[in-house]
Amino acid sequence: LEEAVQTAEKIGYPLMVRPSFVLGGRGMEVIYDEEMLRKYAREAIQVSPEYPMLIDRFLDNAIECEVDALCDGEDTFVAAVMEHIEQAGIHSGDSACSIPPRTIKKEHLKTIEEYTVKIASELKVVGLINIQFAICDDEVYILEANPRASRTVPFVSKVVGIPLARIATLLMLGKKIKDFKELKHRTRNYIGVKEAVFPFNMFPEVDPVLGPEMRATGEVMGIGESFGLAFFKAQEAVGTRLPEKGNVLLTVSDKDKPELFPIAEKLSHMDGFKIFTTKNTHNFLKERGIETTLVNKLHEGRPNIADAIKNRQIDLIINTPVGRESKYDDSYIRMMAIQYKIPYITTMSAAKASVEGIEAFKKYYYKPISLQEYHNQL
Repeated sequence: LEEAVQTAEKIGYPLMVRPSFVLGGRGMEVIYDEEMLRKYAREAIQVSPEYPMLIDRFLDNAIECEVDALCDGEDTFVAAVMEHIEQAGIHSGDSACSIPPRTIKKEHLKTIEEYTVKIASELKVVGLINIQFAICDDEVYILEANPRASRTVPFVSKVVGIPLARIATLLMLGKKIKDFKELKHRTRNYIGVKEAVFPFNMFPEVDPVLGPEMRATGEVMGIGESFGLAFFKAQEAVGTRLPEKGNVLLTVSDKDKPELFPIAEKLSHMDGFKIFTTKNTHNFLKERGIETTLVNKLHEGRPNIADAIKNRQIDLIINTPVGRESKYDDSYIRMMAIQYKIPYITTMSAAKASVEGIEAFKKYYYKPISLQEYHNQL
């Protein structure tokens, strides 16, 4: 443990820590100070020479993305770069993502593709490789490279219209990248969004806050002419359709309040929406000219949030926790959302995407279009 504390001081906080013997982010946690580190080592895992703890620097407020590529041992074809909607620190299997990327600069995309080609060639990969990246302070970092088929392969294949698994198998049987004419980059007039499916409705006592430990048990996707429309469809596929009108509950942590303002402003200008807020969020928005309806937290008296949810007065919940202590304070909001089947959002990035999705749906609506029709456009 003392060695871990010394290592942490050298690297600098925040840290990403995990046991060395697990997969899927199990036991992984973001650590912000020495006290948290000692508590984690003492309670979460049993650190010993046989079971060491891995410590990495955590890139705060980083954009995470990943690449699926094919390689024949010499040449590499980058099938797609996916930008995660949730920030780095949330497990890649739990984060929604989009093809093409939305906010990544062209020079960073070029760097990502160059790194992918170099890594795949150096490792002499034959078949598929998935590489995860993070972009922080204008720097591109490599998180990990996995020379295998990733869970994103079906999503990428459907969006780009290329059967990656079939081609990867043929590459392993001796074919070369140049043998496949379909391996070329084509212009697409649509966006693909992948969303994670969670089993929280089966575990009502579990707080559905996302983190470095994977909790998703499935995936769905949406395709649309804009990111907003594709995201809206993906939410519908999950089974939590975003509302076109109704009452939205906003209750977010202090650090998230600056990001909340443009979201609340958009909602306040949309027809059919009424905003409910808890005390601090209410005061923050009121100071900036946005009027909302004040609602009590559970300990502040009645009627409160729990009453509003039970009475079906809330149609969408945006709630972000602060650290561990606040997480337990507000967990009843998120757990009640699951119980009463109300769409809920626990990150600001997902909140932005959701409002963009509602806005796109209200403006354009959509008719069902088959995957084959989309692929015919390529």
